[in-house]
Amino acid sequence: MRRREFIAGLGGAAAWPLVARAQQPAMPVVGWLDSTDASTANRVSAFRRGLSEAGFVDGRTVAIEFSFAGDQLDRLPALAADLVRRRVAAFVVNTATAVLAAKAATSTIPIIFVSGADPVEAGFVTSINRPGGNVTGVSYTTRSLNPKRLELLHELVPKPAVIAALIDSNSQTRYQDLEAPARALGRQILIVNAGTENEIDAAFATIVQAGAGALFVGTGPFYTSRRRQIVALAARHALPSSFSLRESVAAGGLMS
Repeated sequence: MRRREFIAGLGGAAAWPLVARAQQPAMPVVGWLDSTDASTANRVSAFRRGLSEAGFVDGRTVAIEFSFAGDQLDRLPALAADLVRRRVAAFVVNTATAVLAAKAATSTIPIIFVSGADPVEAGFVTSINRPGGNVTGVSYTTRSLNPKRLELLHELVPKPAVIAALIDSNSQTRYQDLEAPARALGRQILIVNAGTENEIDAAFATIVQAGAGALFVGTGPFYTSRRRQIVALAARHALPSSFSLRESVAAGGLMS
């Protein structure tokens, strides 16, 4: 699931048999399905740069059709279906929710994902070595960085302050592995789950009541969509916070 394999897949999609090609636009179209909004310009520019390095120039040899859900995850199925109707040659998607929406919309158009979810656990592919189906991509995980994120928070706030961990109860990622590194640092960690907008508000009330001195924020598309709410609450309660993605820092969060 490396970048060269993706480029090869995109090239293959542009060279389908004559009958299929006759049904496609003259210029191959890549459907960009994004669960966030157009503020993720760093991803777009990096993608364009990667295409250009492989000989695909946006607007000349390939077209990119952008579909942003604007953090409204329930819009993704309709956006994915619309891209299928536009006969895109391939999907490029971010987040687990967007991958599943694209996969539900088509079983034939290649889907290339970038996601922090485990692709097997999330149901994207059957295995890493042999993905099968029409889905492949790049999977990154921040789980191995969790102890380091805790260590940085530990250095920011004096003992014996509690470090709170806000975890998306909808996410497939589990954070029991936070407890051992917290003990190694001599810290108590408070894990609070929240899977809705109202639950996030209630979770902060619990965190503040517990006297937490810092906040570790978990991952997941829902937390990405609610990053401004979480950043605002952390600022209101003066909680130094660590996030997994740069988008939260761009929204005003302390560090990622």
